[in-house]
Amino acid sequence: MPKHRVVTRDEWLSARKELLAKEKELTRQRDALSQLRRELPWVKVDEPYVFDTPEGKQSLSDLFEGRSQLVVYHFMFDPQWTEGCKSCSFWADNFDRNVVHLHHRDVTLIAVSRAALEKLEAYRRRMGWTFRWVSSFGTQFNHDYQATVTPEEVEQKTAVYNYAPSDWSGETPGISVFFKDEEGTVYHTYSCYSRGLDMMNAAYHYLDLVPKGRDEAGLSYSMEWLRRRDQY
Repeated sequence: MPKHRVVTRDEWLSARKELLAKEKELTRQRDALSQLRRELPWVKVDEPYVFDTPEGKQSLSDLFEGRSQLVVYHFMFDPQWTEGCKSCSFWADNFDRNVVHLHHRDVTLIAVSRAALEKLEAYRRRMGWTFRWVSSFGTQFNHDYQATVTPEEVEQKTAVYNYAPSDWSGETPGISVFFKDEEGTVYHTYSCYSRGLDMMNAAYHYLDLVPKGRDEAGLSYSMEWLRRRDQY
């Protein structure tokens, strides 16, 4: 790390107050952006998706568990893999214990992957997670919400990720949000991908506070340093 500027306490306080003004402006901008997110138009979900769950086959509507809002984390776990994506595991470590709090704000949070339910349950136990995780194996759910891209799409240059052309093939991370009205109709309200997921990772936000930051600049890719919690 390069030598850093060192000042008196009063000089530091003056610089900190200047930064605070910028932080407050960013907070106001974030609040405004969140309002715009809530005002997005919705799309009615007509596809009869069926998921494998510990309780048996369930529809997308069933996954709400009696609440009106559903957040789906698209967890990268290809049917051929023996363990889940390490980056998605990093995110799951961050949201696991928030599930109970979200329930009290009328929100159900689950993870969905294409791997078989047996693999998901075994990996969930290994990681010590408590959140609900269901399998979309045999459905188009992950593909329809940009969480799986086929090699054919890449070859035909029709692949899309994060609302833009992509040359990535396979599983991709993302979050999709759904709403169910009193009549039981389900709507897709929002999805985010790529850096849009950063806001859900508390560990990264803590790293953004420290002098070295995320400290990923010299790596071959940003999360090269990362390991699953039981592999450090």
